[in-house]
Amino acid sequence: MLRFDDLQLFVRAADLGSLSAAARGMDMSAAVASAALKRIEQQLGARLLARSTRSLRLTAEGEGFLEYARAALSNLDEGRRLLASGQDQVSGVLQLSAPSDFGRNLLLPWLDEFQREHPKLTVRLLLGDRIADLFRQPVDIALRYGEPEDSSLVALPIAPHNRRVLCAAPSYLARHGEPRQLEQLAQHNCLLFMLGSRVHDHWSFHDGKREVSLTVSGDRFSDDADVVRLWAVAGAGIAYKSWLDVAADVLAGRLKVLMPELLCERAPLNLLCAHRAQLSKPVNLLREMLASRCTHIGGQFPVLAGVDH
Repeated sequence: MLRFDDLQLFVRAADLGSLSAAARGMDMSAAVASAALKRIEQQLGARLLARSTRSLRLTAEGEGFLEYARAALSNLDEGRRLLASGQDQVSGVLQLSAPSDFGRNLLLPWLDEFQREHPKLTVRLLLGDRIADLFRQPVDIALRYGEPEDSSLVALPIAPHNRRVLCAAPSYLARHGEPRQLEQLAQHNCLLFMLGSRVHDHWSFHDGKREVSLTVSGDRFSDDADVVRLWAVAGAGIAYKSWLDVAADVLAGRLKVLMPELLCERAPLNLLCAHRAQLSKPVNLLREMLASRCTHIGGQFPVLAGVDH
């Protein structure tokens, strides 16, 4: 069987008109190159190169064989590129769970882009604000706000510095006024959502000197955090939401951040999985993309970007 490096040497020697030059280009000694040429000529039963002390030329047999040698090397290179391309491709099924608001408004378009880049990947997405049971539900990974309650889970940070913000629509503030102090929240309709199995009506803040917590109330709550965002945009009341969830609304003027000098609750976004073995190539590529996008959104709010986390 003809050796790949022997074919390479023959083609290079023919192109350069020098066996020694071909040997130097392939980082081999002249003796090794001469032995390689003899080996290929013996296997073919034909003399390919006529050599003298000062010159080298193709024989008639060598000229005829050179075309096939080039084609063989080209085909092998193409095969190697194809194999490398196949190894780089991302395929299979990616099963993930995400919070309703983040999932619908940020993750969906990002997943569309991710699948355009990796068309052989199938995505199964579950949206909801209840904690996914990664040991029972048909998901590989979950995106969740807050620190995981189950210490056995693997938690990888996506947006570790994300925080909640107080926000309301300009239409609501025009009707009811803008609160300037936390105590004034008692006079406003606060929009509530379920956090786990309880209503999240206990809001915490830091004013730079001390931690301040208060219980708020309102005329509506939902177990879907995206509904709370929509209520806020519609002018129904004041929301206490993750900056990632309301950044687009704030930047578009649909919502206004209230008392931005306050440091609100941390709401880190983590990628959770039951075992590190589930951190497949698609998962790691998705994690990198999500971390990059969330970092960009976090940097769009100067108060959040500038604080000491």
